[in-house]
Amino acid sequence: MGAALWHGFADMGAVQRDGAFVVTRGDGAYIWDDGGKRYLDATAGLWFTNVGHGRTEIADAVAAQLSKIAHYSNFGDLTSDVTVALAERLAEIAPVPGSKVFFTSGGSDSVDSAAKLARRYWMEVGRPSKKLVVAREKAYHGMHVGGTALAGIPANREGYGELMADTRTVAWDDAKSLLALIEKEGADAIAAFFCEPIIGAGGVYLPPEGYLTEVRDICREHDILFVVDEVVTGFGRIGGSWFASTRFDLQPDMVTTAKGLTSGYVPMGAVFVAPRVAEPFFSTGVWWRHGYTYGGHAGAAAAAMANLDIIERENLLADSKRLEASLHEHLSPLAAHPRVAEVRSGLGAVAALQLVDPAEALPFVKTLRVFGISGRAAGQGAMQFSPAFVMTDEQVAEMAAGVAAALG
Repeated sequence: MGAALWHGFADMGAVQRDGAFVVTRGDGAYIWDDGGKRYLDATAGLWFTNVGHGRTEIADAVAAQLSKIAHYSNFGDLTSDVTVALAERLAEIAPVPGSKVFFTSGGSDSVDSAAKLARRYWMEVGRPSKKLVVAREKAYHGMHVGGTALAGIPANREGYGELMADTRTVAWDDAKSLLALIEKEGADAIAAFFCEPIIGAGGVYLPPEGYLTEVRDICREHDILFVVDEVVTGFGRIGGSWFASTRFDLQPDMVTTAKGLTSGYVPMGAVFVAPRVAEPFFSTGVWWRHGYTYGGHAGAAAAAMANLDIIERENLLADSKRLEASLHEHLSPLAAHPRVAEVRSGLGAVAALQLVDPAEALPFVKTLRVFGISGRAAGQGAMQFSPAFVMTDEQVAEMAAGVAAALG
């Protein structure tokens, strides 16, 4: 079974030998495999199922939209009514008032769009030398050519040659390293700095105290666009706010988003573009020759509207904040286990359990399944926790107990 499917980020020889883990349904914070066994979903899919599995309200909204018009195009002056409505709704919760919303098909699209727009913006305002795009060690910015080149995970870049010129990497935890790069290259050479508020796929690393505001101020002082990658933290996962950019007053020039926009029910992403960056393209006859066939997809927009309805109606932003504390309370004691190097938690509905031996990470994912937990390895030997906002404190305690049992 499944011999034709090529999985992403996988040892396909091992998958062919051992078989795939096939998920057949989900409900709330649980999923079931093809053998009928139930698991706590520790990761909300791939960080995205914020409202939980099995929300028929979203499925019904998509079905209703598809029966009217599934999608048309967002190129030129074309769009659909639900896409316009979603853009207006997102503009109301955007971290920067007056932001424009550019729709994509997912997070990797959003990152590459922001990287292109950053360079094109400086061209339009008469500063074409500003081309360098900077990101951090450990950072993950999707798997398109631009995002792969930009990210700070060397293993993801190996074997491709130079993917994109004019990218640079600085330390993930020291704002002074960004200053040092500016001094070396010159501010007139740097277009943008990309920053995840919480480093996600690179291992769930929380920002050092004051780091985010410090890099924000450095970008402002040196006239470098500050791009906040909220593909993971956006739409509530930061805890208590729609965006980390709002929670920490980051005043970004652009915000890249995806995952929680639809809770993964349909692929969709969006880039929030602050008025400063959008202005040259809205005040003149300049075209930004960029876009995606499925950007602003009407069915996806309907899913997003229903998803946002659920988050607001059930006050799931508050539940994300509750999970911030609950994950920290129940997982942090596991740091005392001899197989555990540290637990990173206490900010947002995310956590990581760092194993002493990174080689144990992938086998440990399978061990967790024995104890009824579907988990994932991230970074170098870390277990990722990013549950749906509907996971209860009792379920968090159950999950932590299962992890403890798996550790032995």
